[in-house]
Amino acid sequence: MLKRLILALAVLLLAGAGCTAAWVWTHRTEPRTETTRGSSTREFVTTGRAKPEKPKRPQKVVRKVPWPTYGFDSARSHVAADFEHRPPYRRTWLVETGNLIEFPPVVAYDKLYVAQVKGRFLAIDAETGKIAWERRFGHCEASSPTVWRGIVFMTFMQALPCDRGDRSQRGFLVAMDADTGKILWRFEAGAIESSPLLVRGTLYFGSWDHRVYAVNARTKTLRWSFEADDEVNTSVAYSEGAIFFATDAGSVYSLDARTGRVRWERHDGSEYFYATPTVAYGRVYIGNTNGALYAYGARSGDLLWVAHAGTYVYTAAAVWNRTVYVGSYDGGFYAFDAATGNRKWRYEAPSAIHGAPTVMAGLVYFSSCEFCGIRASRYAKQGPRGTYALDARSGRLVWQSKAGQYSPIVADDERVYLTGKTRVYALETIRRYGGRKLRPAA
Repeated sequence: MLKRLILALAVLLLAGAGCTAAWVWTHRTEPRTETTRGSSTREFVTTGRAKPEKPKRPQKVVRKVPWPTYGFDSARSHVAADFEHRPPYRRTWLVETGNLIEFPPVVAYDKLYVAQVKGRFLAIDAETGKIAWERRFGHCEASSPTVWRGIVFMTFMQALPCDRGDRSQRGFLVAMDADTGKILWRFEAGAIESSPLLVRGTLYFGSWDHRVYAVNARTKTLRWSFEADDEVNTSVAYSEGAIFFATDAGSVYSLDARTGRVRWERHDGSEYFYATPTVAYGRVYIGNTNGALYAYGARSGDLLWVAHAGTYVYTAAAVWNRTVYVGSYDGGFYAFDAATGNRKWRYEAPSAIHGAPTVMAGLVYFSSCEFCGIRASRYAKQGPRGTYALDARSGRLVWQSKAGQYSPIVADDERVYLTGKTRVYALETIRRYGGRKLRPAA
């Protein structure tokens, strides 16, 4: 009898432990935010400048500066409206940068401009893949450059080695001649993890010192700076006279682009923001590391909807065809209705998704990261890295490559440029000749 009682007690204890473990696992993998459904009419602008399906730029502009900034445009839409490339592709060249590439290149003046995490900055001939010039800055890097009038601007974080323990370390913004790499000037600030944005001759970027800076692009003169409530690691987006950014304190801000005056601020993020905001349809879309995607009114700052998107959202959103696309560390790539926040579809990737997607010619591209989030407190999917192209309307897989890690593709009229873990690849669409399709390059 005693043995039976002991056995029954052991079973009860094991069952209780199982329930506790299930509760702990659920609560370490599920976001703590509540889903809020949005309105299809409230502050949802589908005409005019707020519409993300922008018309194509003049061809002479496209040829000169095909991909001028992170996210393609000042609203950070991540939509390549000017290009119609579609797979299958063949590789024409590759360049090894020697270390991780977290953020994608920009393309201008017949070159790609790209930096790797240890501060090596390269200008690569877009046609041949030959290195036109390079600079080594001795500072860590986690951003994309931007270009303007023959100048390339780049931000850098703390000096090597990349010790993130001391958050008071300094960084800088540098201006270089786009043709030669000659350094024109530097602007000192806190460590800068924010890709610079250039609008009407002014550069905007955030910093570890809690400030957002507005700097004259020609003279490096400070126009204004604004002190936020915490580090600003997101990049800045722009629309209709306002800039938008978020902080490590979980706050989202809108400032007057000319004066730096606060238009509105919100504090809905339960964790920190790393993703850059995207402005479209009169709204601001941004993911939080708590696994939620938020939509705010660009003019009012009102929270319009919240949607769950896995465990951590580090990716900036791409917005196209009334749909918002983000990836998550749970391996899910999500498409949400831009008006209501309702989920349209989900694609299961083999590992976590860290970098922002790109929409081009009806396809949405993203890369998966093999070890991102390996030490995270919530679930982060581990598996092979790669790059994927999905039908943007249905989520159906159209093409994939084993190359990839953080950010997927940029493009110009002639080629698509794929960002791998440490390499940049040039790809061309495979054409048919005499009924025979060329094989993709190995």
